[in-house]
Amino acid sequence: MISTLLVANRGEIACRVFRTCAALGIRTVAVHSDADDTALHTRTADAAVRLPGVTPAETYLRGDLVVKAALAAGADAVHPGYGFLSENADFARAVLDAGLTWIGPPPEAIETMASKTRARSLMGIRPPTNVTEADLPVLVKASAGGGGRGMRIVRRLEDLEGELAAARAEAARAFGDGEVFIEPYIEGGRHVEVQVLADTHGTVWTLGTRDCSLQRRHQKVVEEAPAPGLSAALERDLHDLALRAARAVGYVGAGTVEFLVADGRAHFLEMNTRLQVEHPVTEAVFGIDLVALQIRVAEGHALDPDPPRARGHAVEARLYAEDPARDWAPQTGTLHRLAVPGHVRLDTGFTDGDTIGVHYDPLLAKVVAHAPTRAEAVRTLADALERATVHGPVTNRDLLVRSLRHPEFAHGRMDTGFYDRHLADLTAPAPDPHAPLAAALADAHGRSRFGGWRNLPSQPQIKRYLMDGQEYEVRYRHTRAGLVPEADGVRVVHTDAHRVVLEADGVRRTYEVARYGDRVYVGGHVLTALPRFPDPAVQHAPGSLLAPMPGTVVRVADGLTVGATVRAGQPLLWLEAMKMEHTISAPVTGTLSALHAAPGHQVEVGALLAVVEAHREDQ
Repeated sequence: MISTLLVANRGEIACRVFRTCAALGIRTVAVHSDADDTALHTRTADAAVRLPGVTPAETYLRGDLVVKAALAAGADAVHPGYGFLSENADFARAVLDAGLTWIGPPPEAIETMASKTRARSLMGIRPPTNVTEADLPVLVKASAGGGGRGMRIVRRLEDLEGELAAARAEAARAFGDGEVFIEPYIEGGRHVEVQVLADTHGTVWTLGTRDCSLQRRHQKVVEEAPAPGLSAALERDLHDLALRAARAVGYVGAGTVEFLVADGRAHFLEMNTRLQVEHPVTEAVFGIDLVALQIRVAEGHALDPDPPRARGHAVEARLYAEDPARDWAPQTGTLHRLAVPGHVRLDTGFTDGDTIGVHYDPLLAKVVAHAPTRAEAVRTLADALERATVHGPVTNRDLLVRSLRHPEFAHGRMDTGFYDRHLADLTAPAPDPHAPLAAALADAHGRSRFGGWRNLPSQPQIKRYLMDGQEYEVRYRHTRAGLVPEADGVRVVHTDAHRVVLEADGVRRTYEVARYGDRVYVGGHVLTALPRFPDPAVQHAPGSLLAPMPGTVVRVADGLTVGATVRAGQPLLWLEAMKMEHTISAPVTGTLSALHAAPGHQVEVGALLAVVEAHREDQ
């Protein structure tokens, strides 16, 4: 029996495993980087061991340090979570060699399936070689790891070599393995997967299907179980192929077999030899705890001959600190408040007041709704997200709500190109013109100390706010009757420092208001209070390239030097932040007149990276 378990991971998944351990009476050990010294998973565990450093390479990817931490803390088992070392066969062997219980499949199974090239070979699939125009588009993919790292779509033959080099570099940084391969890129397909769970007694469960087609940068955003709209024959094929993959490697524990479904056929993609981020939807539908079952299997217990029956439908949305309207740029800062109402499951690695840093994935939380039908589950989840309080960095919350309510998703007709087609519409601003007024009235009430009115008529008070890129000016007066806005057709019903009730056109609406510095949250809207006398704006030369987020410069284009001629759209350098790589391209055709970036440089948001002086038309 396992008595003390170390989770070789961080954030949301570490907290989720700890929750199950607490229910089973198992003591827990966390490992943490210096950046995670006060993180929720560090505070939640019964014991915590420091891994010196902040980057994943220094900390969570150091298997030797993690094993030492487990032994030092008296753990007798290790759970890898997902990401980091979860699909590293050498790490699994090191855990076993140290006399610890490994909560995962045999190292040999990891070795075979963690390499996508070996897995595809096992399933009888051969990657294309000598790619020609007729083969396009193709997908360059890292052989190790997942999460969209080391993955590139190639639509032009002349781009292939550059994308291969970029994918190899990113895969080497993320997984310590730069091997990549090429596969046909199937447009308009759905990403469907099958959860498997196997014990050491020969029983293998296939636990339904999941649809994970809504993706950005090849990373999943919304997942659901079961996958809607599959024929009975296709479901049988998916389960048979998943069972075949699991049995082929003598699989033990929880794993996922992933497919691309197109034209009524299932195309094998890979097998993930670990727990998936989206496992809660399977848990909800089957009424099980997959982590508890992982632990039971590792302890040698047998599964029941048949899995439990599926009931209802579950949908999960990943809440990220990112700005979808700005190429999914990750965001950092203080998470002041996170609360999601309703009958939903919230898995998170953050609490109010925690800092979202630059070193790790920008996932804030997973929100899961379960209901008797798909339509009810989708409606419940969309409503819970819309009513959620999320005060802090910009998030994808509004995108999630709109995605769930989009007709294509509502009718189960989505595919992996969903955001390519609809992102502009899904991120279009939808400001409430009364939100700035509510912000101003709440602020005025919070600052008033003398009743706010005089015998003589007062001059109008003016406040300015920025919302969705547009500036708003609000005017109001202090009177005997209270605060009176200079806004036609709007009546103030109630106001205090945190709550404003306005009536417009006969409709009464309540606005909850919170302010942190110059950032004001009014319901689901985020406003920036502008100073009364703004400082002159910082001027940058035309063609300046500014860092869109804090991060690390990981690459500069080969041979790029000051004085070089560059073309509009040409990639100049690559910035990595929160497990995502961002390409910084030339804004115009011209001459590179300044270059302030070099590999390894840490930059803050807005930092000047380079300047491109445009060529004159007559040159």
